[in-house]
Amino acid sequence: MNATSTPPVRLVPLALFSGCYMLVAVAASLHFGNKEFLFYIITMLLLIASVMGIHRRMPLRSGHLWALSWWGLAHMAGGLWPLPETSLIDGGQRVLYSLWLVPGWLKYDQLVHAYGFAITTWICWHGLHQHLLARSNAPIAPTVGLLTLAAAGGMGFGALNEVIEFIAVLTIPNTNVGGYENTGWDLVFNLIGCLIAVMMIRKRWWA
Repeated sequence: MNATSTPPVRLVPLALFSGCYMLVAVAASLHFGNKEFLFYIITMLLLIASVMGIHRRMPLRSGHLWALSWWGLAHMAGGLWPLPETSLIDGGQRVLYSLWLVPGWLKYDQLVHAYGFAITTWICWHGLHQHLLARSNAPIAPTVGLLTLAAAGGMGFGALNEVIEFIAVLTIPNTNVGGYENTGWDLVFNLIGCLIAVMMIRKRWWA
């Protein structure tokens, strides 16, 4: 399949789904006076515009776009969904992002990082695959070298995410970003997500 034969994506249901949770996130941010998340909502809107620009130039699959949208929902819920006093959290604000899913081992935030940058690596592979396919018009195997490039792309976008969080720390008081150790664990779970993605592509479970 070449870049021009990618199946068309029905964007209206996707736009309605994404638009609904973004509107809820805006309302929740204003209600709770959460300036940090207003910053992230603006960033999300810029990212959505960027993805749509990429989609026009290099059509993404329906699975890519829906997976990105679910990642956006997980991110919005993570920063805005309040937790009861009985919830076990890792300091910071009492929201979903601070929740321990497996106490001392796995937080909601870390799971979202792994998921999100697995999807990012999958899309990096798709772009690389489509580019090479258009140039050679021959089957492109998911070799270790090409998958390393895709994973490096996923990790690079993960590092960009940390830069955005650092900007939030510098410009907004009382963020829930966390310190140096939190950044390190974010990068570790980004890597885990990237490795899971390349394993699934290698096994041809993800095209």
